[in-house]
Amino acid sequence: MSSKKKIDTLSPPETEQDFPIIGIGASAGGLDAFKQFVKAISNDSGMAYVLVQHLDPNHESILSAILSRETEIPVLEITDDIHLAPNHIYVIPENKALTSTDGVLKLTPRNKIKTNTTIDVFFTSLAEVHQSLAVGIVLSGTGSDGTLGLKAIKEHGGITLAQDQQSTKYGEMPKNAEDSEVVDFVLPPEKMPEKLLHIMQTYKGYKDSEKNLPKDDEDAFNQIITILRQRSGVDFTYYKQTTVR
Repeated sequence: MSSKKKIDTLSPPETEQDFPIIGIGASAGGLDAFKQFVKAISNDSGMAYVLVQHLDPNHESILSAILSRETEIPVLEITDDIHLAPNHIYVIPENKALTSTDGVLKLTPRNKIKTNTTIDVFFTSLAEVHQSLAVGIVLSGTGSDGTLGLKAIKEHGGITLAQDQQSTKYGEMPKNAEDSEVVDFVLPPEKMPEKLLHIMQTYKGYKDSEKNLPKDDEDAFNQIITILRQRSGVDFTYYKQTTVR
């Protein structure tokens, strides 16, 4: 009998999703990095974590069972049409590609995408759907998968991280992302959850204060937008305001 955890399709949340979605990609050497990362996640971070790894299509994945031993947070292997929930970890099954559509994870056969672009495909969909609430992380691996996906996340106002070279077994994937200047923070896996928690607490504090923004501050912001337009020729008026601020 398989030891994998699975979860059936869940009902959509009753309220609009407003929690961060953390996409984490890895290839060779990714297991150790995943274990270090999930072990450091707090039980009440308020975020959902989606792990995407290059897996041999001919071997059954036991990643969810392995990671369940490292954390008290539920670790679930993804099945079709799962609705994301905070304080859960979701793991891609073998021989599948993954996309995010309106807070729902969708599986497709891996042979429908180019080889070793699984992470890029998921990160790009994550960026388009979740905008500034999307986070992309590239851990140990060979090749360049993940770089284009991180670029998409940055362009949509999200946050990007990569594993540092000192802690990674196979540094090509994170190094390619870093060299492409699409990474906000370079850290060992065990330091990333704390950094994310700090970023999201700061973001939440800003959103709370934005609701009561004094008129003088709003006037000053509009003046800055005008100066930027005059000096750079770019009008930020209709850009996503959270990102611009």
